Amino acid sequence: MAREIIQTDKAPAAIGTYSQAVKVGSTVYLSGQIPLVPETMELVGDDAEAQIRRVFDNLSAVAEAAGGSLADVAKLNIFLTDLSHFPLVNEVMAGYFQQPYPARAAIGVAALPKGARVEMDAVMELNG
Repeated sequence: MAREIIQTDKAPAAIGTYSQAVKVGSTVYLSGQIPLVPETMELVGDDAEAQIRRVFDNLSAVAEAAGGSLADVAKLNIFLTDLSHFPLVNEVMAGYFQQPYPARAAIGVAALPKGARVEMDAVMELNG
């Protein structure tokens, strides 16, 4: 099965040896997004809520470039440097997703690229 590389200027450019997303059949694998502003490639700031929102915005832009939306996300992985922000992730996520929610994992990590507080990746299934 052919792989299609997904790329959009509406999300941060890859900062390493990876693609923003790869589509295989009707499944799209979205690479991890940190809270970089696409135009500047700088962190949105140090505020946890602003970082969480920026990551969801970045994932949304990549999902749209692949022909879908966050509503098509089947699995979401969330990486946090401070698990006390877990309730905030839930609160912000409720503004981006509706039921039925995707499967999800939230993992505490020691550090993330560029000093980010949060990173998320996802698997999306497109219908048709």
